[in-house]
Amino acid sequence: MFARIPHTRLLRYAGLFTWAMVGLPLLYFWLRPPQVAGGDNLAMPWQGWVAYVAFGAGYVWLTRNLGGRRRSAADYLLLLVLTAAALGVSYFSGTGMGSVLLMVAACVFPWLLPLPLGVAWLLVSQLAVAPVFIRWLGFPPMEALMQSMLYAGFSGFVFVVSLVALQQAQAREEQRRLNAELRATRALLADSARVNERTRISRELHDLLGHHLTALSLNLEVAGHLSDGRVREHVQQAHTLARLLLTDVREAVSQLREGGAIDLGAALRPLAENVPKLAIEMDIEQPLTVDDPERAHVLLRCAQEAITNAVRHAGASRLWLAARREGHNIVLQVRDDGRGSEQVLPGNGLRGLGERLRQHGGRLDIETRRGQGFQLTITLPVAPNAATRLPEGAIA
Repeated sequence: MFARIPHTRLLRYAGLFTWAMVGLPLLYFWLRPPQVAGGDNLAMPWQGWVAYVAFGAGYVWLTRNLGGRRRSAADYLLLLVLTAAALGVSYFSGTGMGSVLLMVAACVFPWLLPLPLGVAWLLVSQLAVAPVFIRWLGFPPMEALMQSMLYAGFSGFVFVVSLVALQQAQAREEQRRLNAELRATRALLADSARVNERTRISRELHDLLGHHLTALSLNLEVAGHLSDGRVREHVQQAHTLARLLLTDVREAVSQLREGGAIDLGAALRPLAENVPKLAIEMDIEQPLTVDDPERAHVLLRCAQEAITNAVRHAGASRLWLAARREGHNIVLQVRDDGRGSEQVLPGNGLRGLGERLRQHGGRLDIETRRGQGFQLTITLPVAPNAATRLPEGAIA
């Protein structure tokens, strides 16, 4: 049963269960407050309950879609509130329950903070509970410090488990990306193999049958002029059949060349399947075919790089990909709703795209502004999809 639940959701449910269990003794002491020396009791005041509820609400919000959305300044602010609420539970209740809640918060740190900052945050927050052990529970300072370090050790275990879950999520995303690229490349290779085979067959028909049939037709025409009577009549019939056969071969060669184009849309669509954190809308002209497999491969790599950049760097949630033919050019336009930038600093990926496009006479245009996303416009000349038309009676 648990195998069907994503591990991020399991982490969330485990944290909520622990948060609820922490509330049970707090509720019990609130309903039946035990008396201690001096007439004080351990009932938590309403401020503590506010902190307890705030922790639960903050945890629910922060873990609503772990790893599946962009980080924002509000998340970091809420993480501060979460830590302060856990400390508030300890200070208002006079117990170490806040340390247990900080263990729950530790599972969120790897998803929102860099590793060194997450470890430092974990240690500092647990040490902040030490005064509670000294003031309300009567621990000597060294024992209070050791108690805080004990809870820090438990929190560290939770932190590492959550870090492993994050790494697994990233590994699955990388595997999904590679699988999508593999499916797209496989579709492109299948089309390329089909195109190459059709081209080979058309050349064989042209080289072997075409020339021999042309020579046969010419010889039969000469024989028709040199013969007479019934012999001439049969020679003319043979000449007519040779010409018809030559026409059939010519049409077969033309059809093989016409059907030898690569369907670019079929190669691009697998790239949009099951991309987490990014909704992709594709608008691909139908039919959109390319005769040259190498140029089709260039366009496929351009689309892959654009999608990868949107996921890794742009912080985008939506991406639009449009592909169309304009004359003898294929225009591929990719636009996202990411954070954008006032200045374009091409990395290795974009530089590689530009170099590959220039090798084939193409062009890469980049448009971006802060808060208005990122747009790539790729223009690549391709051979026109026109059938080879041969003159009547010959194969050239």
